[in-house]
Amino acid sequence: MAHDRVSARNRHPRHERRGEARLPAVVATLVAICLYLALPQQLLVAPRYALPALEVLLLLPLIAINPKRLTRQTKTFRVLSLTLVLIIAASNLVALGLLVDQLVHAKIADGRSLLIAAFQVWLTNIIVFGLAYWELDRGGPVSRTQVPREELPLADFRFSQDENDDAVQEVADGASKVSDWVPTLVDYLYVSVTNSTAFSPTDTMPLSSRAKLMMAVQSVAALLTSLLVIARAVSILH
Repeated sequence: MAHDRVSARNRHPRHERRGEARLPAVVATLVAICLYLALPQQLLVAPRYALPALEVLLLLPLIAINPKRLTRQTKTFRVLSLTLVLIIAASNLVALGLLVDQLVHAKIADGRSLLIAAFQVWLTNIIVFGLAYWELDRGGPVSRTQVPREELPLADFRFSQDENDDAVQEVADGASKVSDWVPTLVDYLYVSVTNSTAFSPTDTMPLSSRAKLMMAVQSVAALLTSLLVIARAVSILH
């Protein structure tokens, strides 16, 4: 038990300024790109490979700047990373709009392809908003591990670890004040999953206006997918 407590105080990415691993964000981005590539042609607003090619071109220099761990940040790095997330988010929201339009005007008769497309849009929605929260909260992934806490930008989200320092010892040992914990991509993806399924925050609360606005957009997009798209697809199947 004592060993576990010591590990809790030293295992988080801020320690020794190691930075967060690059690979999870790369994998999440590539999955979102592949999901877009697999969408039906009528849900695309540009040639199938145009936007994915642009997204890969934006991703490559980001990997080059921080190939293994996110420890270096420049203005160019910040602009590229936010632009990449914005493009993925915009293209997915447009695909959702086109999907709803196809349904409203009864242009799709294949319920199975519709269900698959709805799932692709919904899953991309989770990934891209998780990436957006990850990129923006407390200055982004580099800032969260490299900048002293007193110099961090104001938080966009309050995680349970941020207020657990007065809980029972086995919980408090993993709190932000005790272990110097900061959220990683997995934490933001979890926030995104719960917001897309419960249509509201669960254990993580939005603090800033931009966080609340993004969560509202994500919830509405997920609600449209769940209620309108899937309901229509099931009715077609029957």
